[in-house]
Amino acid sequence: MDHLNDMALFVEVVKARSFRRAADAIGVPNSTLSRRISALEKAVGLQLLNRTTRKIELTEAGQLYFERSKRIVEEARLAHEQLGEMVAQPNGVLRVSLPVDFAAIYLTPLLSEFATHYPGISFELDLTPRRVDLVGEPFDVAIRMGELSDSGLIARLLARVPRHLYASPRYLKQAGEPKEPGELAQHECLCMPRTASWTLQAGTKKRDIAVKGRFTLNSVGMICRLAVHDQGIALLSEAIAAEDVARGRLRRVLPKWQASPISVYAITATRLLPAKTQRFIEFLQTRLGRA
Repeated sequence: MDHLNDMALFVEVVKARSFRRAADAIGVPNSTLSRRISALEKAVGLQLLNRTTRKIELTEAGQLYFERSKRIVEEARLAHEQLGEMVAQPNGVLRVSLPVDFAAIYLTPLLSEFATHYPGISFELDLTPRRVDLVGEPFDVAIRMGELSDSGLIARLLARVPRHLYASPRYLKQAGEPKEPGELAQHECLCMPRTASWTLQAGTKKRDIAVKGRFTLNSVGMICRLAVHDQGIALLSEAIAAEDVARGRLRRVLPKWQASPISVYAITATRLLPAKTQRFIEFLQTRLGRA
C-alpha cells in the first residue's frame, strides 16, 4: 500500500495533537511531516486536518480516517513486534486507566510485582472513575468494575469480588442492628450513584432490597470512611474494610448474607494487543483470580 507510511505519520500527528511534537517524537523534520500529510490529503481527496497556528483539529473525514488508520497502523506494528523478542520480554510505555480505590488497595502490590517481572515496561497510570475513550485517548487498557454497557469494546473478566455489609459500632448502637435484609430499608445506606437496591444472598436464598440514604457518591474509599464516621451501612469488599474491622471501627452487619460479587474487567479497543498489554492482562487474570 503506497500510502501506509504517510498513514502512520498522520496517526502520530493526531495522537500528539501537534506537527512539532509528532516530528520531535518520531525524528522527522516538521516541514517534511507537514508536506507528507498534505500529500496524503491530496491522495485521498479530502481535508483531514484543520490547521491553526496554535493547534490542529480533525475534520469529519479526518476523524473517520484516523479511527480506521489507527487500527491498520497498530496491526502492522504488532505483526512485526510479535515476531521479535518483545513477545518474550515486552517493553515500552503501558498506559492504564484505573479506578482510584481499587487501584490503591488491590493493584498497587500487583503493579509492583509486574514491574519487577518486566523491567523494560514503564507506566503511565490515570486514576479516575470516568469512562475514558480507548479509541481517541492514548490508553492501552482500562480496568473497570461493575456491569458494562455494550460499547463495542473488548472486555476480559479479571475477577469477581465478594462484598459484605459493614457499619460502625456507634451507628448500630444508635440506629439498631438489622436482623434480616428487609430492615435495611429503614437504615441509612451509603450508596453508589444509580443504585436503588442491593442484591443479597445467603446460601440458596436471594433478596433484592431497596436502599436509600443521605449520601450517594462514586468513591468506595470515601464510603468506607463515612461508615467509620457513623453515617450508615456500607457495602464493601473485605480488603477495603479489613483494617477498620481489625481496629474495631467497623463490623459486619447481617454476617450470613453477602452481596452479589462485583465483576472486574480489563477493557481494550481491540483484540489484537501489544505484548506489553497482553502480558499485563494475563498477569492480572492470574493474580486477581487466585486472590
